[in-house]
Amino acid sequence: MDRKTAARFDARARIIKALAHPTRLFIVDQLAQQERCVCELTEMVGADTSTVSKHLSLLKNAGLVQDDKRGTQVFYRLTMPCVLNFLSCIEAVHKEVAEEKMRLVG
Repeated sequence: MDRKTAARFDARARIIKALAHPTRLFIVDQLAQQERCVCELTEMVGADTSTVSKHLSLLKNAGLVQDDKRGTQVFYRLTMPCVLNFLSCIEAVHKEVAEEKMRLVG
């Protein structure tokens, strides 16, 4: 694998790693519905602001969300809704695996 190819796959892995946490997946799901402030997400997740901010920072650094400071509040929105297609694919794989297990048992 040459350097250019390795760099491309490394970039892909960074984005997938940013999504690889249940809380971050939940945040992406919520931001797919509408933009939200950190305070809303903190309440929805049930974690402290610092923890939610770290999750949002990882998603932002991966290029998946953007922030907008308004007064004392920071709002986030999903900038790459195409990631929802990837998540739908994951759901399809999960469903197929579960159905296959049921066929083997039943």
